[in-house]
Amino acid sequence: MLNNQHIEVVKSTIPLLESAGPALTQHFYQRMFSHNPELKDIFNMTHQKTGRQSVALFEAVAAYAKNIENLEALTSAVERIAHKHTSFNIKAEHYQIVGHHLIETLRELASDAFTPEVEEAWTAAYLFLAQIFIDREEELYQERKQAMGGWENGREFRVAEKKPESQYVTSFVLEPVDGGQVVDYRPGQYLGIEVKPTGGENVEIRQYSLSHMPNGQNYRISIKREAGEHKGLVSNFMHDEVELGDTVKLYPPAGDFYYQEKHNPVVLVSAGVGATPIQSMLHSLAHDEKQDVSYLYACNNPQQHTFKQETAALIDQKGWKQFAWYLDEQADFAGNMDLGLVADELPLSEADFYICGPVAFMESVVKQLEGHNVARERIHYEVFGPHTYL
Repeated sequence: MLNNQHIEVVKSTIPLLESAGPALTQHFYQRMFSHNPELKDIFNMTHQKTGRQSVALFEAVAAYAKNIENLEALTSAVERIAHKHTSFNIKAEHYQIVGHHLIETLRELASDAFTPEVEEAWTAAYLFLAQIFIDREEELYQERKQAMGGWENGREFRVAEKKPESQYVTSFVLEPVDGGQVVDYRPGQYLGIEVKPTGGENVEIRQYSLSHMPNGQNYRISIKREAGEHKGLVSNFMHDEVELGDTVKLYPPAGDFYYQEKHNPVVLVSAGVGATPIQSMLHSLAHDEKQDVSYLYACNNPQQHTFKQETAALIDQKGWKQFAWYLDEQADFAGNMDLGLVADELPLSEADFYICGPVAFMESVVKQLEGHNVARERIHYEVFGPHTYL
C-alpha cells in the first residue's frame, strides 16, 4: 500500500533520477532483455537502437515521481500508454518482470542511495501505478472482446488488397481468416500487427493507423516505408514481401487519439504519413454529412502526397476546404505549413483541430494555433512511436 511516507521518499529521489537521466532506463532495458529475452518479441527493438524508448520511459518515470501526489495530471498519459500496451497484448504478468528489473536497476546504479527505505517506497509506488495500468488495460481487453466482432489476443487476417498511395506509403486491406465480423473503431485509432520478418531475430509488433472508416468487415492500414540509418524492419517487410493472400496477426483497434463528435467545425491537419489517421476521420466525417471541415496537408512534393486523389474526390463532393504545402515546390503554397496564409479561411475561434505528423511539424502547428488564441482543449494530436509531449 502506497502511503505518505513512501510518497515523500519517492519525491526525495527526483534529483537522483534527473542526474542519472536516460542512462537509467538504458540500463534497465539492457538488464531486462538480458534476463528476459522473450520480451524482445513484444518491445520495438528499433526504438531501443535509436534510444527513443529509453528517453520516453525516463520521462514517464520522472513525471510519475514529480506528480505522485497529483496523479490526475497523468491521466491522459496513462490512457495513451494503456491503449498502446493493449496493442502489444501486454498482460499483468509482464508488470511483475518490469517491476523487478526497475528495482534492480535502481539498486545497481545508485547503490549508496538505494536504502531499504527507498527500495520499499519505490516498490510500493511501482506496484500502485502498475495496478492502475493493469486495471485499465483489462477494461479495454474486455470491452473489445465483448463488442460485436471483437476478440482477445491475436487474430489471423489475410491481405485482401495492397495499393500504393504515394511514393513511400502503401495501403493494406485486411480481412479475418475466420470470415467473421470485425469490431468497429473510432476514426483515428490504430491496429497492432504482429509479423515475423524474413531475416529478423524476433517476432515484431507494430502499430499502424486505420486509414478508412469502420465497416464491420475488414480494416485498412497504410504503412510508410521507413528508410535511413534505422531502416524500418517491419515496414520494408510489409512493402517488399507481404502479398495478396498472405496472413498476419492483428490485435484489436486501440488509441486515445480519435475524432470526438461535437457540433464544432473540424480542421484536419497532417504531414507525410500523418495523413493516415486523419484519412479515417475524413471518410467518417463525409459519411456523417459533417458540414464545416477544412483539410490541411504538407509533404515534400507531389509524389509523396498520400491519398491525393482519394482526398480530393471526398472534398470536392462535400464542398469542403483544402490547402496543401509542398516543401520542395509549389502546391497551394510552398515551404513549411504557415497557418497565417489561410487564417482568414479557417474557423479558428470555434473549430476542433486534429493534428498528426512529425513531432517538429506538430510542435510548429500547435505553436501557431496558440498564437491565434486557439485553446489547448480544442487541439488534439497523435505521436507515432514512444509518446512525446508537445
